[in-house]
Amino acid sequence: MTGFAERLRAALDAHGPLCVGIDPHAHLLAEWGLDDTAAGARDFALRTVEAASGRVGVVKPQVAFFERFGAAGYTALEDTLAAARAADLLVVADAKRGDIGSTMAAYAAAWLTPGSPLEADALTVSPYLGPDSLRDTLTGAVRAGKGVFVLAGTSNPEATALQTAHPVDVAAEDGQTVAARIARDVTWVNGSAAFTGDLGPIGLVVGATVDRSELGLTDELLRGAPILAPGFGTQGAEPADLPRLFGALSQNVLASESRSILSAGPSDLVSRIQERQALYRREAS
Repeated sequence: MTGFAERLRAALDAHGPLCVGIDPHAHLLAEWGLDDTAAGARDFALRTVEAASGRVGVVKPQVAFFERFGAAGYTALEDTLAAARAADLLVVADAKRGDIGSTMAAYAAAWLTPGSPLEADALTVSPYLGPDSLRDTLTGAVRAGKGVFVLAGTSNPEATALQTAHPVDVAAEDGQTVAARIARDVTWVNGSAAFTGDLGPIGLVVGATVDRSELGLTDELLRGAPILAPGFGTQGAEPADLPRLFGALSQNVLASESRSILSAGPSDLVSRIQERQALYRREAS
């Protein structure tokens, strides 16, 4: 079984860092001439998968925009996940699940079990019920050949006060932030001798619009962890910013763009993906 880290490295090497978000916002459905229904979301998502296929390595459906339609929305999402897998795209389910151990294990089973209707290659999770609550999820993901992206430094400004705060327990290192503590406590899995490449299967969400130094998310702390970086495109970061923001870690970054690509509409979606991809490739050359 080829693990998530190896599949991700192959995707990054072949296609570059661009990760296309699949976010069927109501206003985007309207702009695409689609109904704000589960059927509209399904059409939107499948067209995005088709446009992304062979052009990028990774897509990221935002689960909430399907979930709002109830059972029919989940059916649309299941169809989207299956289509992406059939197109040889890696899928990061952006569900941001986080709960106590037993409940978290059930979420992990839903999203990371091979053959599950909601099977994805990786899942975004929240550590804010305590990083230890994710332990079974992390180890289970590794056993299944899957990946996990743990929220560490998110791009929303209202999270700054929490993520830059300092833990008070006696085990915390001097000056360590909550974000840094989370990164340390979840990436231990990547240090296993079982992983021989430069990446492990446990990644971190680190926004392109945050100050990594303020969060204490140093290169050394993030080494070996895949980085999912929202904030490119509409939120302000550009492909040219990638080397400045992530330096030596740039080759491990998935630069997530959603509205900046999806706003092109169905007729120009392929050309917009190619344009954005070319900008990232230019920075890598």
